[in-house]
Amino acid sequence: MLLNITTTHKPATDLGYLMHKHPDKFQSFELSVGEAHVFYPEVSEDKATLSLLLDIDPIEMVRGGRHDNNFALGHYVNDRPYVASSFMSVALAKAFSSAMNGKCKDKPELVEVKLPYEVSISVVPAPRGGEVMIRKFFEPLGYEVDLMRHELDPKFPEWGESKYYTLKLKNVIKTRDLLSHLYVLLPTLDSDKHYFVNKEEIDKLLQKGEGWLKQHPERELIIKRYLLNFNYLAKQAIERISEGETEEVIEELETNEVKEKKESMHEKRLNLTLEKLVASGAERVLDLGCGEGRLLRKLIKNKQFTEIVGMDVSYGELLKAKERLYYDDMSPKQQERIKLFQGSLTYKDARLEGFDAAAVVEVIEHLDLNRLRAFERVLFECAQPKTVVLTTPNKEYNVMWEQLPAEEMRHNDHRFEWTRQEFMDWAQSITEKYQYTVVFLPVGEEVENIGAPSQMAIFTYGN
Repeated sequence: MLLNITTTHKPATDLGYLMHKHPDKFQSFELSVGEAHVFYPEVSEDKATLSLLLDIDPIEMVRGGRHDNNFALGHYVNDRPYVASSFMSVALAKAFSSAMNGKCKDKPELVEVKLPYEVSISVVPAPRGGEVMIRKFFEPLGYEVDLMRHELDPKFPEWGESKYYTLKLKNVIKTRDLLSHLYVLLPTLDSDKHYFVNKEEIDKLLQKGEGWLKQHPERELIIKRYLLNFNYLAKQAIERISEGETEEVIEELETNEVKEKKESMHEKRLNLTLEKLVASGAERVLDLGCGEGRLLRKLIKNKQFTEIVGMDVSYGELLKAKERLYYDDMSPKQQERIKLFQGSLTYKDARLEGFDAAAVVEVIEHLDLNRLRAFERVLFECAQPKTVVLTTPNKEYNVMWEQLPAEEMRHNDHRFEWTRQEFMDWAQSITEKYQYTVVFLPVGEEVENIGAPSQMAIFTYGN
């Protein structure tokens, strides 16, 4: 990943004094999973460019890093070595620590001078709607933002656009402010950090955000994304930065969270899933694709379930689930009831065998269709729980959302969405292959000729 910082301040060679990096030297710094290199591809009295190049070792990253991957080979096949993320923030802090702290030994007067800067970052990862988010983060700070979104593959334009952008920024700004903005905002555009997020990250955020973060119109969103959406950390950070407005801000956040829950179809799915698991008489239960643990929290409150296992392919989601369950604060007896482990639904796993029931809530649509056969065998042939409660979106209901373009799926990670008939046909094929019976239920309020937002199938073995 490459970051270029260019100035046309005269003399432009002052950039070397501000950054504490001599234009004639090529310098390298060790990172936990690679190296960072600093050099000047261009330097003159009229224009100077300073480059920060990160050379990430993917093998070392797998050995010691923390990853939030969405498929089984995610540790080995991912974008981490190539995109500007938390690796870039660490490199900025290590290579330009003096400049970030507002120190300039030979020309201290430059610290308070606003210089014309242009910044170019080769690849920035951003979620769906990423362009809007990038502009909302940088433009209030005075930046002129230029974005170029990349196709998934130019040879196959029908595949559409990727989540990756080339980002160019222009501003007249103090050097330490420029670096602090990059340090904080680049990882907020991403959805992963290569190290664990804890209370120490709040101190780093507030230190680097001093003087600008409090007034930023998107400060709550920036804080939450910087702290990987760990709400308990975000609330602490907001309390510290908000001062007199703390109670109002926290109350608003909590109100929004409650409102989202009340309006969420997901809550209806979970409640119906819980009801059917209880009715099955199951004691040992699997939550496959457990995500951040919302169903697990409901299951553990019911004494009927003596063993509860949550499995997800994403290590980051499992960390969130552990936090939401307050696992570390549980009594030893409660901890014995629940287990979390990483795994894939498309590979046979002996850990899934012998359970009374399994829940698969809004999961299968995230699988490629050519992997669905493997999922079927893993669950219905190999694991073979007595009851399977499975939900998936009803494609027909998509017309009810005016903001959802025609033929577009509800989530950018969905690989398919089924009509009610397609879902029934698939479920019936399961009964023919694996000795299960099935009943169907709507999830949510039904609309005539369209159905409900989601659809549920309850499979029972051997009847």
